[in-house]
Amino acid sequence: MWPLLLCSIIALAIVAERFWTLQKRNVAPDQLLKQVLDHEKANRVSEDLLRLLVKSSPLGRLFAVGLINRDHGREIMKEAIEEEGSIVVHELDRYLNTLGTIAAISPLLGLLGTVIGMIQVFTSITPDVMSQGIGDPTILAAGISKALITTAAGLSIGIPALMFHRYFKGKVHSLTVEMEQQSVKLVEIIQGDREY
Repeated sequence: MWPLLLCSIIALAIVAERFWTLQKRNVAPDQLLKQVLDHEKANRVSEDLLRLLVKSSPLGRLFAVGLINRDHGREIMKEAIEEEGSIVVHELDRYLNTLGTIAAISPLLGLLGTVIGMIQVFTSITPDVMSQGIGDPTILAAGISKALITTAAGLSIGIPALMFHRYFKGKVHSLTVEMEQQSVKLVEIIQGDREY
């Protein structure tokens, strides 16, 4: 049960942290593109603005890289954003592998606990008792039910962990698509290929 308790605490911490970190307003704020374009049109792109963008959000990091490379042409600007984007997406996926691992191993740890408990129950039946029958079946049933608690605990941790893992994977994917769209808009508008 101790490993299962540890898994549940880690899973709960990851879920809480990912819920906070993966909010749209923290990753890809709605008005950021308009604000960046306003600064760029007014020729107010400065080192301070770029530092502020990098610290503001993952989308801000992509915009900062794009603004730094805006004078090098469309392809270089796009390539620089893509390179930074791969780092950003990797950071958005942080801890999700751990959550997926917990979802996979928790039921197995529960099953292991049940098997160990069953072995203990059956080894407690001595040869003397075997020759006369097991005696009171309620004692055996109580031991088996205690052993099965670990399987229930493992499933109780693994099922929600798997659900949250899938949810956060989908959330990261939708945020990635949003950031890609916003970055493409930035590149095309700055390079004069489209209006806002």
